[in-house]
Amino acid sequence: MQAPQAAGPDARGGGGYGGQSVRRAGPYVVVTRLDGSGAGQPPVSEIRHIARTPDGDRTVLLSTPHPRSDPGRFLAEADASRYLLGPAAFPAVEMSGPGERAWCARPYLPVLPLPTALAVHGGPLPERTVLALGVALAETLSVIHGQGLVHAGVSPAAVLLSFDGPRLGCYGAVRAAAPDTVDPGARAPEQTSGGMPRPLGDVYALGATLAYAATGHAAPESAELPSSLRSTVGRCLSRDPAHRPQLAEIVDVLAPADPSASASPHIGFGTTDRSAALLGPGWLPGRLVAALAHQAASVLHAEVPQTAAGPLPYAP
Repeated sequence: MQAPQAAGPDARGGGGYGGQSVRRAGPYVVVTRLDGSGAGQPPVSEIRHIARTPDGDRTVLLSTPHPRSDPGRFLAEADASRYLLGPAAFPAVEMSGPGERAWCARPYLPVLPLPTALAVHGGPLPERTVLALGVALAETLSVIHGQGLVHAGVSPAAVLLSFDGPRLGCYGAVRAAAPDTVDPGARAPEQTSGGMPRPLGDVYALGATLAYAATGHAAPESAELPSSLRSTVGRCLSRDPAHRPQLAEIVDVLAPADPSASASPHIGFGTTDRSAALLGPGWLPGRLVAALAHQAASVLHAEVPQTAAGPLPYAP
């Protein structure tokens, strides 16, 4: 894998931490781009920045659509995401108003997109981290499916790693984004051929995302995967949706219940909460913890000018 460059100063995307080339969306001025760039960077279905109000009162993760995406559909999916539940759900809390260029915002917390995390770590993530990630995402998707929804945006770039666990963004990307901005490695065959997003398509994308986290690419040879993931990921990536596992089965395989313990707590829609036990101290390797701490400190001390240089451009 050729590691993508971590996010940093770049005038095209609104500058780095405290940079002079700033851009604005709604009440927010861009502090820095969230996603890295360079060879090996998987497609991201939306353009993402860390941004802040000029008075410094609110800091957010700001998303805007790609120029080839439908801004109306982007906003519709952002609005629908406000109702998402689950331990790794990451709903939008604010959106652009009528007449504005489309944007949506989520509360800021220090996060690394999964591709950036692999670049910072220097390669595939430890097995413990990937197992915890898989359980948290499977539980979240189980809740979302229980709500009668399909995420339709699971991919390596949609996963953001934080101190206390992952967040799953890019809701509705398959429905809203231009085809060339959706990661082809995480798109189920039936969706590539024009089928509607369905729950088992999310399962395929989950398998591709875990494969990426464990090996650095979304379609590895079986032998490249850790033995604890080999069978589950292989079944998730089945071309025939009927051969893919159910999300509850994925959780049972990656985090078997302790028969001597009391019943696992539930987080709604019959979904257990086994990820909580896996996301304690040490779930992330030290380099990622240090990178998150550095990001938090850099954002905290970034100076945001009172007047922005212009509206946020579409291209990062």
